[in-house]
Amino acid sequence: MCPLPQVPSHTTKPPRAVFPDEVPSGDSLQSDFPKESIFVFPPSRDTLGGTSYFIVRNEGNILIDCPALDQTNQDFFGAHGGVRWLFLTHRGAIGKTAEIQQTFGCEVLVQEQEAYLLPGLTVTTFRQEFSLDAATQVIWTPGHSPGSSCLYYREFGGILFTGRHLVPNQQGQPVPLRTAKTFHWPRQINSLCFLLEHFTPETLRYICPGANTGFLRGKRMIDQAYQHLASLDLPALLRIQPLL
Repeated sequence: MCPLPQVPSHTTKPPRAVFPDEVPSGDSLQSDFPKESIFVFPPSRDTLGGTSYFIVRNEGNILIDCPALDQTNQDFFGAHGGVRWLFLTHRGAIGKTAEIQQTFGCEVLVQEQEAYLLPGLTVTTFRQEFSLDAATQVIWTPGHSPGSSCLYYREFGGILFTGRHLVPNQQGQPVPLRTAKTFHWPRQINSLCFLLEHFTPETLRYICPGANTGFLRGKRMIDQAYQHLASLDLPALLRIQPLL
């Protein structure tokens, strides 16, 4: 009798380093990473093509939005010290939050207006801003959804993880995107104004968007983030009609 074929346990591609030069070459599942490393996951069907990120650091690892919870990613988390925080940028990124919290015992952080969508879970909520530590802050940026928020990480020149608040257009430039499901378009533009006032070219170098990452054409972040945002025509954006 022929032996049954072995079924591989890994069903998706592993996460990739956002800054490959900062990560040692070789197998992606290794423990000798620098003090801070950032990884990006393939878009997940659980979140309608959303992109998640993972910050590996000595102070406790941060998962930003939910990737697929398959064996590939579970092995990856286990090899890198687990998940300390799971931050949700908006309601569309919830995915398998309950399963991730149960598996890794992580704390879930979400803006207070989205928390009701996580019944039965232990969550930490915030209203406008919340600091995890001196290097990491979450900021309420309503508009895409009532509780849409961004996470700012000051390392690497300053990175803003924007969820669907800001996503790349077909030219790979960060923009707010108005859709038929946008909660409040003027508030979304006001949130963009707040970010421009809150940061500078020196404190915001990169954006890691939570959707439309195919438009980055192989890049894993948007460079010169502040300059791109400052060049947007906000009055013209306000006049954009929703997509049907």
